[in-house]
Amino acid sequence: MVSLLRLLLLLLTLLTPLTLADCECGYLATITTSTSPTDDPNHPLNTTTALFTDLLETDFTRLPLPPPDPSNPTAYVNAFHTTEWAPQSFNLSAERARGTYGEMFDPANGGAGGDGVQLVVRGGGLLVDGMVPVAELDTRRLDVGWGSFRVSMRVPAVAGTCAAFFWYFNDTQEIDIEFLTRDFHPSNATFPINLVLQSRASALAGFDASRTGPQTFIQTHLPFDPTASFHEYRIDYLPSTVHFYADGALLAVMSGAAVPTSPGHLILQHWSNGNPSWSGGPPAADEAVLAVRYVKAYFNSSMPARKGDWQRRCGDPEAPGAVCVIPDVREGNDSAAGWFFGDQRNMTNNQTVEVGGESGGVRLGGWGLWWGWLVMGGGA
Repeated sequence: MVSLLRLLLLLLTLLTPLTLADCECGYLATITTSTSPTDDPNHPLNTTTALFTDLLETDFTRLPLPPPDPSNPTAYVNAFHTTEWAPQSFNLSAERARGTYGEMFDPANGGAGGDGVQLVVRGGGLLVDGMVPVAELDTRRLDVGWGSFRVSMRVPAVAGTCAAFFWYFNDTQEIDIEFLTRDFHPSNATFPINLVLQSRASALAGFDASRTGPQTFIQTHLPFDPTASFHEYRIDYLPSTVHFYADGALLAVMSGAAVPTSPGHLILQHWSNGNPSWSGGPPAADEAVLAVRYVKAYFNSSMPARKGDWQRRCGDPEAPGAVCVIPDVREGNDSAAGWFFGDQRNMTNNQTVEVGGESGGVRLGGWGLWWGWLVMGGGA
């Protein structure tokens, strides 16, 4: 009887599928370190790698969002209750906004279109108590440390707004990608993008980072029209450097004292305040629409509990499937844009995934103490 029982237990063990998940040790990002090509035709880019332990993926095209409706902003807010994003509601005076007008961030200016979530700036002379109606979405997670953050956006062609994707801790620790639509000139294919590190130095310069040097502000020109279709913009935030990309092509690398040293969160923002040195506007059109398809964030959390989760998950980082390479959008090949770990089987256990109508995995909030692990590797 004992031998038969042992045999049955052995057969049960052999027939039971393994429950270990893929990617339990994290997600590996390929970081381009220089715009200069290498001499190796098989590895034309200078790259390194970074391992990130946490994931937050949101495909806004698949969330059940209502269309923008100024008469019913509650429906838009309620649609985000089960997600890791929060529509923002607050006002900035003209003085606080550093503009001719104030800014009224209102969920009534957000909603769904056919292409994801829409953040609307209302123009056409509409002001509410001297403020321009604008929109913002923030991640609920505030523990976002070093990481690789990607967004697919279509920028409005309407002049007079600032469309932005950024990582934020406070006004002197901030990493920005910003589009000033008044600077677009389709007639000669001029489409600038502004890459910014807000820092103590920029605060002393009146928050004009353009006055603090190329390690805090770079304006470069895109080889495509960002208003015509969706493109992926990316920030890689590392311990001493920040890397900026468009469609996988490295635009700039910044380093130095302005690189943030605290955890923060991600923000999608579309605004105007009439500042002639920045957003210009407000737009003459009744509305300008920033459309966002997805945000993909791979990062290290500042929360000790999340570090403990990773240590328990990651038994052997060298085991097959323990580390998953993040697919990258590249110049001329955007096939990775529609690829999400959350759509794959067993690749997002204990993570935050929003590719359907619901949020899966963990839900976290509050500030952590610090994050202290980042595995870097060499590259070509």
